[in-house]
Amino acid sequence: MSPPSPPKPDRHARLASAPPAEPASDDAPLASASLLGRHQAAALAATAVDFLVMIACVEGLRVAAPTAAFGGALAGGAFNFLLSRTWAFARRHGGSFGSQARRYALVCAGGAIVNAALMALVLRAAAIPYPLARVFAAVAASVFYTYPLHTRFVFRVRA
Repeated sequence: MSPPSPPKPDRHARLASAPPAEPASDDAPLASASLLGRHQAAALAATAVDFLVMIACVEGLRVAAPTAAFGGALAGGAFNFLLSRTWAFARRHGGSFGSQARRYALVCAGGAIVNAALMALVLRAAAIPYPLARVFAAVAASVFYTYPLHTRFVFRVRA
């Protein structure tokens, strides 16, 4: 008989040994330089996925640009969730994968709608190429919708 293996540390013990989380206060500033920088880097990588899907849908499948923007936003969102959870917000949260994925799905679906609507508005207001319209929509959605919701809702610090 072999000796029993040592017990695995429970989830709370693992969290206690993790790097310190950022402040849990709802009053914490959204503009933490390091957090905002990591969020923007993850968003840039996800945007590359988003745009590749959108352009492939418009040019290859002949899908309308706002519809393709919706699909691209969803693909980019899935990529962004994984990168944000494992890198951008990794030191900030203690939430489970499932709970964060559910909250992220809500934010991502809303973001896809916001992006498509903003893109449609920009295309109606200006005669510019759809990728440029998508840039304007993506920047506005990231700054005013996605970042605040990721920080305060999806990857919030558990009290």
